Amino acid sequence: MKMNKKALSERDICTKFITPHLVSAGWDLNTQIREEVGFTDGRIYVRGKLHTRGAQKRADYILYYKPNIPIAVIEAKDNNHTVNAGIQQALGYADTLEIPFVFSSNGDAFLFHDKTVKSGTIETELPLNAFPSPEELWEKYKTFKGISDDVEPIVAQDYYSDGTDRSPRYYQQIAINRTIEAIARNEGDNRHLLVMATGTGKTYTAFQIIYRLWKSGRKKRILFLADRTALIDQTIRGDFRHFKEAVTVIKNKQIDTAYNIYLALYQGLSDNKNSDSDAYKQFSPEFFDLVVVDECHRGSAREDSKWREILDYFKSATHIGMTATPKETKEISSSEYFGDPLYTYSLKQGIDDGFLAPYKVVKVTLDVDAEGWRPPKGFLDKEGNPVEDRIYNRTDFDKHIVIEERRKLVAAKITEFLKGSGRFSKTIVFCVDIEHAEGMRTEMANANTDLVAINSKYVMQITGDNLEGKRHLDAFTNPSEIYPVVATTSKLMTTGVDAQTCKLIVLDSNIGSMTEFKQIIGRGTRINEDFDKHYFTIMDFRNVTALFADKAFDGDPVRVKEARQDDDISGAEDETEEETIFDELTGEDLTFPEAETPDITIEEELPTFGTRRKVKVNGVEVLIIKERVQYMGEDGRIITESLRDYTRKSVRTAYASLDTFLSSWRNAAKKRALVEELEQHGVIFAALQEEIGSAFDPFDLICHIAYEQKPLTRKERADNVKKRDYFTKYGELARKVIDALLNKYADDGLLDLENPAIITLDPIKQLGTAPEIIRAFGGKPAYDAAIHELTDELYNAV
Repeated sequence: MKMNKKALSERDICTKFITPHLVSAGWDLNTQIREEVGFTDGRIYVRGKLHTRGAQKRADYILYYKPNIPIAVIEAKDNNHTVNAGIQQALGYADTLEIPFVFSSNGDAFLFHDKTVKSGTIETELPLNAFPSPEELWEKYKTFKGISDDVEPIVAQDYYSDGTDRSPRYYQQIAINRTIEAIARNEGDNRHLLVMATGTGKTYTAFQIIYRLWKSGRKKRILFLADRTALIDQTIRGDFRHFKEAVTVIKNKQIDTAYNIYLALYQGLSDNKNSDSDAYKQFSPEFFDLVVVDECHRGSAREDSKWREILDYFKSATHIGMTATPKETKEISSSEYFGDPLYTYSLKQGIDDGFLAPYKVVKVTLDVDAEGWRPPKGFLDKEGNPVEDRIYNRTDFDKHIVIEERRKLVAAKITEFLKGSGRFSKTIVFCVDIEHAEGMRTEMANANTDLVAINSKYVMQITGDNLEGKRHLDAFTNPSEIYPVVATTSKLMTTGVDAQTCKLIVLDSNIGSMTEFKQIIGRGTRINEDFDKHYFTIMDFRNVTALFADKAFDGDPVRVKEARQDDDISGAEDETEEETIFDELTGEDLTFPEAETPDITIEEELPTFGTRRKVKVNGVEVLIIKERVQYMGEDGRIITESLRDYTRKSVRTAYASLDTFLSSWRNAAKKRALVEELEQHGVIFAALQEEIGSAFDPFDLICHIAYEQKPLTRKERADNVKKRDYFTKYGELARKVIDALLNKYADDGLLDLENPAIITLDPIKQLGTAPEIIRAFGGKPAYDAAIHELTDELYNAV
């Protein structure tokens, strides 16, 4: 009997036609062919405390010359589509994944789009048995990339595999492969820059680059350079441990030339006081043939820095700079030294792909910050000295002058928020300087006496000068450790701290540098689903988040909320609008290296005002002013609307009229699919149910909000069906099942009603076994028809 292709599903087309012809063309099913490849995680959408993920981007096939070297993508369609129906979708995937060979198929043939073609025919239809072999496409790939036969072994060098399912994400693959190819070609450019947002795995990317270059023999001695002990410690305990006996950490300026891979702090290789005793000079200038600079924006971009002295000394080596925030000022330029980035993966892209956490911002504007404070005539500080008569503003507070009431109010508002969102949510409070961090530790302790009494480490000062606090930095960043919960800091934690479960970042420091701002935001962007970390909140007391509006920033907040004096922000997490915090922070961008060794200077900002100590005053009334709610739309822009208005706009964009929506609803084979599609557009039904009522199902919520129809509860809809007695045509058991299904719908909603397994659950299963229930309706097709008819009856009235 001849097979009817038109009756086959897309998956059947893949199994019966596409995959067999790929194998026949020479593609290895185990190592070169991957099917249904999800290459993003799906963006996280946030409303209040609720969150949901959007759909993954998923390719039907990705073909690899070798593992992690993708060269072709195929989009499959069922046979009711044309051969080229999937080509535009496949091209979109290919653009994201940087794959040059693109195919579409419906099981009859392949449409081949060759992105390496610059003139002539770019798309060709191929018979199923004419699909190109791996070697054919690889040769075209090599020509396109300018890879000669002598450097092919370097480009094709295997990635490191630890035997688990772990593999690079798509953007890491691109960064790694671009870098390897650039270095293998060796076209005279010995400096390369990779820009990857915080939390996207720069260190893992660096590890794979170093591993492949080292294993291929292209680079034999490698120096990995950082400027903070925490960065080195995280690196050697992480992926670099796989180098085993080949790797070492340079400590106390002790040099051993027996290793292949060296990790070092630049401060540990240099001497600020006596250049003749610089430890790096114990190596010959040609010793290293690869130098990787982590967080290269911090020092190597400055021409007169110690970083540059080290890089200039090893100038014969290839230099790779890695950063989330390349620095470009009149005096400092990352790109001038390293060149334009080989690859950039931005914060916005990371959030869109679902690899990074979105953020909400709570803006708290204090009256003394917004309006300034002028001391009354004859006003004395706490030491009894007259306070200079001038207007003090937010750039003065905690740097030049301390108003105790301001600090108390900031601590009270932080505590209020934590009481509403979770008092054990890891929190970083960024302060002006060390004294401010010390003072805020005390204020936070006083505001949380009950928890500090249980464990004094609930709040800790973690700054470069505080050894006790620094000893607990690892515990703060360890998801499994409860304490410390709140860390007050100045500069120490702005970069290189992998705080996976940090849920609240407090900005009470004057930050004018976009570089530093991005680094601080990066402390919260990691996702840790095991510890319920899907998003984070920024609480801004100094309008620093105004930098979000700068074109140099690329990741908009989910919500903006400004709080007034009397506002209770303990419930800010519950609000369905999006919160964002705006506060002004202006101040110079400084580099503050930290390390445990005596060779390293801690340069955190000291609490001075010229040659005087800070002026400390009390007895000043400080109030909170303003309130505004905004959140981010699908286009990434902040919009000032209520959840209802935003939902109405989103629904009407997809369904312009009530009739259009009703038609789509009634014709949907599965209502769940339509609901999920709306959720992917940012409509979160759980949040709507919290605001409007949990008794309504998605259908009524949409009709009510988008089209101003009176909503019916699920119970009202179920009772209406019972009153119509439409199911009297069925036998006794079938009627009992339908009645139980209606009761189930009233309790749990339509989405459970559509689940075929519902007849195996209470109370339906009490009426009979699944086969017995199916037989009561006259068989499986008749049962499915009855369920379809039941859903039609439920939504018969709008």
